[in-house]
Amino acid sequence: MDDFLIKFFPTVHERKLHAKENNYCKYDDQYLQLFTSSLYLGTKFGRKPTILVASVFFLFGAAVSSSAQNIWMLIIGRILLGFGVGFGNEAVPLFLSEIAPVERRIFFANLVNYGTSKMHPYGWRVSLGLAGVPAVFLFIGSIVITETPTSLIERGNETAGQSTLRKIRGVDNVSSEFEQIKAASEIARQVKHPYKKLMKRSSMPPLIIGILLQVFQQLTGINAIMFYAPVLFQTVGFKNDASLLSAVITGIFICFAEWKVSVMQTAIGGILVAFLTTTGSLTKLQAAFVVVLVCVFVMSFAWSWGPLGWLIPIETFPQETRTAGFAFAVSSNVLFTFLIAQAFLSMLCHMRAFIFFFFAGWILKMGLFVYFLLPETKNVPLDLMVERVWKQHPVWKRFMD
Repeated sequence: MDDFLIKFFPTVHERKLHAKENNYCKYDDQYLQLFTSSLYLGTKFGRKPTILVASVFFLFGAAVSSSAQNIWMLIIGRILLGFGVGFGNEAVPLFLSEIAPVERRIFFANLVNYGTSKMHPYGWRVSLGLAGVPAVFLFIGSIVITETPTSLIERGNETAGQSTLRKIRGVDNVSSEFEQIKAASEIARQVKHPYKKLMKRSSMPPLIIGILLQVFQQLTGINAIMFYAPVLFQTVGFKNDASLLSAVITGIFICFAEWKVSVMQTAIGGILVAFLTTTGSLTKLQAAFVVVLVCVFVMSFAWSWGPLGWLIPIETFPQETRTAGFAFAVSSNVLFTFLIAQAFLSMLCHMRAFIFFFFAGWILKMGLFVYFLLPETKNVPLDLMVERVWKQHPVWKRFMD
């Protein structure tokens, strides 16, 4: 939004308006990238009380960022939001893995930005402040939600755990699942130092896979495209409102991902190399085709690396090291999210269209990793992962006792 750039990034705004601006470099600003990436500086920490803490950080972060008077107040607000993301990223997937599937949020953020862009001159304050709305729902929800059966049983409250299990499954006979959770919890209680156990050779396969899946998820370039979608669309020739609307369209496609995996980064890079000069612009048809390719890329991600990057680590860590292992995985994710968000606009400026070939190269490496090193975990109970999966895998069996 121009009002936002004028207040916090006037140099970027001037560069954007310049007649001979460089298409790839007009948003190359370290503070602008820090505003985006700082959301992930506070996510290095982190079921029910943790979600409550996350909602409090979200509320404070939304208040500070929406009332910001200078760039550092803006970034402090983002870091507070980052603590909320960190607590949420650690607790919510574990909670949902025992209760329900994960939902998405990017579409709503793009929709809010498009609507508030017309509210001059404080639309950006409304956009940042509305982060408090889901925080209120999260806060109320964290009070009324039940603890998971696993969490209750792990803490010795077996009667409440069994009762909760009956409630969420909707049946009275939950004896088999209850005994499985009870047995796994007993094993977990015997492990006094989960992080120490996590460093043992036999724990390496799920740890390596969990961390690399999270790192590779970011090296698809998904967050670079989703964070900076309006910037990218302005780069290829869309005006401000049109670029925000294109970001909304991209968000819609992420909500309806049904296509098979395909790699669109190379095609996008190829079009920009062939047709987008430093100071020129794409034709309307070429720019529209880029939007279509971005949408197909986003759909492909939402069908594959998006959900499975979170699901597979949850399915592979044994219960005794599950929380510790997932913490490593989440930390790896947010670290690389921060690094890519901080560097992307500068990389776009220096590498130009070849930035998309950079991500395409990583996607190729990731495909080889999946083919050779990622085992199938579908329908394999956690307590049978070692015998059915790790000891049968041609590479990972070497790590097993």
